[in-house]
This record gives sequence, structure tokens and C-alpha cells, in this order.
Amino acid sequence: MAFRKALKRTAVVGGGAVAAAFGLSQLIEYRKTQHGLARLAHVAAEAELKVPFADELPTRQAQLAALRNTEEFDVLVVGGGATGAGCALDAVTRNLKTALVERNDFSSGTSSRSTKLIHGGVRYLQKAIMQLDYEQYMMVKEALHERANLLEIAPHLSAPLPIMLPVYKWWQLPYYWAGIKMYDLVAGIQCLKSSYVLSKTKALELFPMLKKDKLVGAIVYYDGQHNDARMNLAIALTAARYGAVVANYTEVVHLLKTKDQQTGAEKVCGARCRDVITGQEFDVKAKCVINATGPFTDALRKMDNQKTQNICQPSAGVHIVIPGYYSPDNMGLLDPATSDGRVIFFLPWEKMTIAGTTDTPTNVTAHPIPGEDDINFILREVRNYLSPDVEVRRGDVLAAWSGIRPLVTDPSSKDTQSICRNHIVSISDSGLVTIAGGKWTTYRSMAEETLDAAVKALGLSAESCKTVGLMLEGAKGWTPTLYIRLVQDYGLENEVAQHLASTYGGKAFDVAKMAQVTGQRWPIVGKRLVSEFPYIEGEVLYAIKEYACTAIDVIARRTRLGFLNVQAADEALPRIVQIMGKELDWSQERMTAELEAAKKFLYHEMGYRSRSEQLTKTSEINLDYQEVIRYKKRFHKFDKESKGFITTVDVQQVLESINVHIDENSLHEILNEVDLNKNGQVEIDEFLQLMSAVKKGQVSDSRLAILMKTAEETLDKRGPVTVDRSGGGV
Repeated sequence: MAFRKALKRTAVVGGGAVAAAFGLSQLIEYRKTQHGLARLAHVAAEAELKVPFADELPTRQAQLAALRNTEEFDVLVVGGGATGAGCALDAVTRNLKTALVERNDFSSGTSSRSTKLIHGGVRYLQKAIMQLDYEQYMMVKEALHERANLLEIAPHLSAPLPIMLPVYKWWQLPYYWAGIKMYDLVAGIQCLKSSYVLSKTKALELFPMLKKDKLVGAIVYYDGQHNDARMNLAIALTAARYGAVVANYTEVVHLLKTKDQQTGAEKVCGARCRDVITGQEFDVKAKCVINATGPFTDALRKMDNQKTQNICQPSAGVHIVIPGYYSPDNMGLLDPATSDGRVIFFLPWEKMTIAGTTDTPTNVTAHPIPGEDDINFILREVRNYLSPDVEVRRGDVLAAWSGIRPLVTDPSSKDTQSICRNHIVSISDSGLVTIAGGKWTTYRSMAEETLDAAVKALGLSAESCKTVGLMLEGAKGWTPTLYIRLVQDYGLENEVAQHLASTYGGKAFDVAKMAQVTGQRWPIVGKRLVSEFPYIEGEVLYAIKEYACTAIDVIARRTRLGFLNVQAADEALPRIVQIMGKELDWSQERMTAELEAAKKFLYHEMGYRSRSEQLTKTSEINLDYQEVIRYKKRFHKFDKESKGFITTVDVQQVLESINVHIDENSLHEILNEVDLNKNGQVEIDEFLQLMSAVKKGQVSDSRLAILMKTAEETLDKRGPVTVDRSGGGV
């Protein structure tokens, strides 16, 4: 009896209560028992399910044919983000005939533009405690449960991440410690690892870039981190494996309705859809239509009823990516109180450092653009926490993006202006089911709640939810040492093998089989798309099997190159388009259009524009007299005829004189970065503007600046060539 009472208390306060009741040894045994029972339940649930497409996924054409030819689905999900894909997976594993349509690509919206954290929300717990808010407390508890589940069902795509909270005032140490310990307590048996306190010395040892002045110590706690776009894709592909018909680039034109013969009321019975790529339209009949369109929630609700009130209040969150040397490999940083009261995360991700986010009201758009003000705000906050020895430069921003968070108001609430802190599930008079709000971490429980509501309201014949513990695409067969087999069996580079294992899990072998022979002694297979990233050409071919239809799909969501470094992505694009064009039989016109669309995406949505605008025709030259003299001297080593400008020919001649060989196309690219008026040459003023921007930190890693400096140093070491050495002359 006492055991049952203790379990009741655990449901509210977490594992700490159990520890108090039974002591540590009993708690450990209890946790093992609970985990064992949960895994047995998961295994039993998976054993009951049939996997029609375990060996090979249907092609997109086959999926579209199934959409057109199926007489009626039980469930049609509109929206291919995390929540929509989650709804499709939940529905199909309940033995419901399921379809999903997405007008762009899977995870093309908010779900690929997150902070990459799987977390319960430390700040929500703080509010719950300070305001005695039980709803917020339960929201955190649910998220922590989902965090544990997500880390278990996709171990290749996710992992626990320690996050440091630096403390600069003595009184804050016990305050933050108590809050973080409560976070552990609420997680209960699903606590990833226990939080701990660090001395100033130990904190600086683990995070040497941290500002030392006034630092008194730090607290480290654990949350989860994942590859968000790949996780979203894994959910959608898993749904397809279990028999759901999923189709990207398929938009809803309008909803189909039928009249109830008894009441005369109109009921939603499907949707008119259009294949965005071919323009063909067709009807998809369904007993239930679920609106899971994130920021576009109201657009679909108005298709149902033009008079319905808007419930979505979109908010833009900007993130930036800077080089990996700004943070340790396996330690994040949390700034709990920025200058304007927001929270900033500073996290290692894919060997880079990600920083964000902002929270600004915005308009709904399919193509959000990161603003320069938001980028500079994040950089200022980062500077506040890093040592003065670390110069945080604007030019170090390798990529930036904006994601629209779909905050919602509850349509059933009397106060329609108040933001709902959690998600809402609503069903219209005509039967349209809407799931809106929420967070990435809780996508699965949101989907479960949505399907429960739909089944009950629309009288669907369905089994119970089976997605707790249901392994996602790639999880089966993955182990932490899988990459070693890839190196041994296929002759892949170690870094490439680790990347494939952590991206595709057990499916990494299928990607490796598509990798091309390099013709080198080592690696044997696996030609890289760009030298500094482990993405290989074989991934482009595999991306097509994963329903990639455009070059943007490959650089943004099948690989994450566009999110990590816009210049590297831009360099990889021609080869990506070439591979896709050959495989998909694209015309030359289509290949040109794909290249231009992808460049436009990088320029506007991934921060290339903000990066390139750091050097413009109107850029101020902020150099002292000695610097101007030094840089003019460097310029004239290339401009030997004193023309006032240099071309690729001038640079090529100097490089050849020091035995450096760069192909002409690469040289054109290097000069084009600095050629502001795009006339095929770099004038002296353009060069001085470049060096001024480098000095101010607005531009970093300029290939031309580094190339000319290196060439000058080599020439100066050689000294003047004598007549004797030159072989004489007349």
C-alpha cells in the first residue's frame, strides 16, 4: 500500500519523492524495473505492427498514385513538420489508413530552424515555481518525459548535452542550483544525468572561452540535442515504412465538404490537392482531416470557415552559426538573463557553434529572413559572456536563419488575446481537427492527443497509441561503434563514417553502397561535396530516395550544409545540381532554375545576404595612413603595370612565380567575393574596403586577403632575383 502511495506522489513530483520514500538503493532498483517494463511494452507494441515497406520506401510517384487512387483514407494530415509527421505516424500505427501532404518539403518550415534542443524548458519551470502555476509545471513534466522518449527512439540523431550556466554573483549560486535541482527532480527516473556545481577554476577548465572577471562558479545540467530536420524526416519516413502515404510538394487547394443528410450541416471529407512540381490536381477523400500546418494554421482554418478568428500569433526566432572554436566540443552555455530579459543558448552543433534565439512578433511567411539587428543582438550577448581575449567578429557568422514559432490563443477561451503557453487541439463544427502551438520536444504527445480527440469526435475505429518507444528510421541497427564498420568495410574516412552513422543510423550502409570510388589510396570511397565538411556525393543520390525533389532539400534538410556554412553550400551547389539532374533526368533549363533557386535561398533565408552586405560599394575605409601604405604596397605586387586594378591573370602570374597553382574557375570565385561592381576586376579601392572590413571584424576568412598576404610574405622572403640567378639577359 505504501508503495502505491509513493508511486502516486511520484506522478506529481518526480523521482525525488521516491528517493525520499525508499532510499537510494530502492530507487535504483525501481528505476531499473520501470525501465525494463517500459522496454518490454515497447518491444511488444512493435511486434504487433506490420511494416509493409521495411526493405525499400515507395517512390514519390508511387505515393502520389496512392493518393489519387485510394477511395478514402481514415486520416489526411496537412503539414509535414514535426507535429504533422508525428500525427501521421501515430495514426498509421493505430491501424488507420493514413495520408500526409506537405506543400513544400518535410521540415522546410519551423521544424528545421529550431535551437536543436530536446528540452523540458528550465525557464518554464522557473515561472511555474515563482507563479505557483500547475499548468506550466505539468507542461515541463510532459516535455521531460518526451525528451527521454525521443533520445531513446532516435539515438543516432540525438544525445544528452551538458549545458553550463555561469554565475557571476554569489547569491545567484544557491538560487540557480535550487532551480536546476528541481529540474532534475521533476524529470524523476528520466533525469539524463544529475546536475552539479563547478568552482571558477573548473568552469574555466571546461569552458576556457568564458569571461573570467567576477565569475564565482557555474552550474551544469543536462538536456538533449538533435539534428532537427533529420529527426523530422525520420518521423515521416517511419510513417511511410508503416504504410502511410506521404507526399511532399503537394499542397491543399481547398477542402472538400459533404452535407450531413440528417442535419444538413457541412462536414469536411477531404481536400483538393495539387502536385506543386507538375501542377496536376486531384481529390483526396478522408474521414478526418488534421490541420498541422504550424504558422499557417489560420490559412487552413479559413479554408474551412472564412469567418473564423485567427488564433496564431507568429514570433520570429533568429539563430546564428559561428565557428566551432567559440565553444568546447561537448559543452553548451545558457545565458539566463540577456540585456532585454530573453534567454540565449550558445551550443556546439555539428562541429560548429549555434547561438540564439530572439523572440520578435512577425508576419507569417514561407521564407523568413534573418535581420541584421537580430544577428548583432546575439553577437553582443555572446560577447558579454566570452573572454575579452576572444574577439567575436561579425564576419565569423557563417550562416543565420529565422524560424517562425506559431504561438496560439485558445479559440474556446473567453480571453482570446491571451497566449496559450502549451498546444491546443480544436475541432471545428465541420470536423476539421486543428493541432497548433506546442514545442518540438512534445511533438509525439501532441500527436497522440490529436488522434485521441479525432477518434473520439469523428467515431473512427482505431487502436490505442503505440508511438511511445517506437524506434524511428535508422535507429534499428545503430550502435555507438557502427562507424568503425563503415571505415573497415567500405574504406570511408573516419570523419565521413562518423557523420554517416550519426545521420542515417543503421541506414548508413545503404548510403555507403552509393558512395563513389575516389581513385585514391585513401579514402577508397566517398567523394566529398566540399573539402571541409564530411558530406559526400553518395548522400545526394540517397536524398532522392528520401523524397528530396530540389537542390534546396539537399543543402538544407537532407544534409545541413546550408545551415552550417552558406559559402560552402554555395560552392557545393553546382555538383549537387549535376548529380540530381542526371538521376532525375532534368533538362538544362531545370538545372539552371534549381541552381538559381538554391542560391536565392542561401542569399535570403540562410544569411548570405547579411554576410555579403558587410562589404559593399559604400563601405567606409577605416584604415590609418601606415595601413593604407602597407596594403597599397601589397596590391602593387599583383598590379605590376599600375593599372589600378587586378584580374585573375595578374593573380595567376604572381602565384605561378611562387609555385602555387589554382585553377581559373576557383580564382574567378575568389575575386568575385571582392569585386563589388562585378566588372571582372578588383580595384584598389575595393581592396582597401576589404582590408578595412577585415580589420573591423565585419569580414573574416576572405580568401583573397589571405592569398595576397601569403604571396607577399613568400615574395619578401625570396628577395629580389639577381641577374645571375635569372640566367642573364641582354
